[in-house]
Amino acid sequence: MPKSHVIVLFGATGDLARRKLLPGLLHLSEAGLLCDTRIVGTSLEEVDTEHFAKLARDACEEFGEGTIDDARWAPFAKMLRYVSTANGPEALAEEVRRAEAELPGPDEEKRRLHYLSVPPKAALDVVHQLDQAGLVERSRIVMEKPFGTDLASAQKLNARLHEVFDEAQIFRIDHFLGKEAAQNILAFRFANGLFEPIWNRNFIDHVQIDVPETLGLEGRTKFYESTGAFRDMVVTHLMQVMAFMAMEPPTSLEPEPISDEKTKVFRSMKHIDPHTVVRGQYAGYREKDEVAEDSDTETFIALKVEIDNWRWAGVPFYLRTGKKMPESARIISIAFKEPPLSMFPAGSNAGTQGPDHLTFDLADESRMSLSFYGKRPGPGMKLEKVSMQFATHETSSATGVLAAYERLIHDAMRGDQTLFTTAEGIETLWAKSAELVDSPPPVRIYQPGTWGPNAMHQLVAPHAWRLPFERAWRTPSVGGADA
Repeated sequence: MPKSHVIVLFGATGDLARRKLLPGLLHLSEAGLLCDTRIVGTSLEEVDTEHFAKLARDACEEFGEGTIDDARWAPFAKMLRYVSTANGPEALAEEVRRAEAELPGPDEEKRRLHYLSVPPKAALDVVHQLDQAGLVERSRIVMEKPFGTDLASAQKLNARLHEVFDEAQIFRIDHFLGKEAAQNILAFRFANGLFEPIWNRNFIDHVQIDVPETLGLEGRTKFYESTGAFRDMVVTHLMQVMAFMAMEPPTSLEPEPISDEKTKVFRSMKHIDPHTVVRGQYAGYREKDEVAEDSDTETFIALKVEIDNWRWAGVPFYLRTGKKMPESARIISIAFKEPPLSMFPAGSNAGTQGPDHLTFDLADESRMSLSFYGKRPGPGMKLEKVSMQFATHETSSATGVLAAYERLIHDAMRGDQTLFTTAEGIETLWAKSAELVDSPPPVRIYQPGTWGPNAMHQLVAPHAWRLPFERAWRTPSVGGADA
């Protein structure tokens, strides 16, 4: 359990705080994971604690779970404080120390967690404000993406951060890795003798990491115009998930060994070849406010990544993400190599529905599926694709599941860096992406509601994209299987 904590939430009246952080903190409190904690909200809005508490309750009622009555809300409301950023570092320091005085134990055992839910350009200003306020000691900071936009900017950002905070104090958050399904990859691989022996280039044909989104860029157009899908999603999310899937067994499930193995994956990556990248932009994007008429910003990207080590040499990793697509999903799909099928008679369907797949669904209700061929009951040798599935929400312990942001906040309070990104890791990824960042291929227009430019099919040929699935995920009450 974490020690006594004061959580300082920068950007406390912003969208992320309302949708995720405040409801998440309420859930952590009710789960007994915020014992002896105070929460100090701060933003540019000049409101008082009472007004902030009302805003927080409204957010939890809209985006949290269950009905919030006065009895349920009262314990959490007592934890809340507010001070406007406009009042300066001294006012923030005074409010934090006032909150610490209410916590039990000696001051040297009390911790501070600063969550920077602010625009990227404001992050360093907050860091220096914390320095001026004398709130660096006994503290950790949680930072939101992006972590730079290229190698030079990432190095500059990290150097400026390290002027104030040690690397061990910095937690670069990736909410994809906070999901149960992402962590289940570690359990699945390393706790089962069945799968780790075949987790390599001798048995795996290719891997897909696919994160399409139906949403557009509501309220984020200005940010996205200077960022794009690669910087926004691939470096900070998809490649981090890839490292979990591809890394070597760590010496233990402690933060440092896991971070070391993730970084080794990034070091082993070949430099990304722009010729193995498809960039797209949905029709109508250039008509948005704050978008240039000739904008080359990609709202879709698909690329091939190669990891040149003994485990993965020759196995392509296909990454895809985009806006305004037909459905939202977050999957890792592992295609196994096909065996010789000549022994099966013509018309048996052997191999006609693609290779065997192991699929991890990283959605909030995490699921896994292993699909394979089996004999259809009846005369003759007729095969069909079947699957075995596991869903977290069907287990007896499903009520103990923490949402991604909740888990990561709790891990940061504990000082556990396992699911966070390091400075070396992010700089290595930018170095491997330099040629793509400097000389990207032109964007291709695709229609909203489609899966992206047609060139994406040529990228994975002779394979095919797993999404959309041919069959839906099985539900507890309905039969069927995913493809």
